Amino acid sequence: MRFKRAGIIIIAIVLILVVFAGVRLSTIREQIAQASADKDALQDRLDALTQENAELQYELDHRDDPALIEDIAREKLGLVKPGEKVFVDIND
Repeated sequence: MRFKRAGIIIIAIVLILVVFAGVRLSTIREQIAQASADKDALQDRLDALTQENAELQYELDHRDDPALIEDIAREKLGLVKPGEKVFVDIND
């Protein structure tokens, strides 16, 4: 009788440990999924910043290039050459 009671207690303890391990494993899986999503977001940001850095480095390396200066003047400053006509699309 005493051995039977001890066996039931051991089975109950093992079941409690299994349930606890399952809950803990589920929590850890959620943390891993969140960390993976964070890593992907950071990788995307790194890629975008690397691309922007490459573009800035190109502009810096070619800062004396007349074609690049002209492009910057046209795109960023809205300048035009003398005699050019500018057409503005008002449908946007």
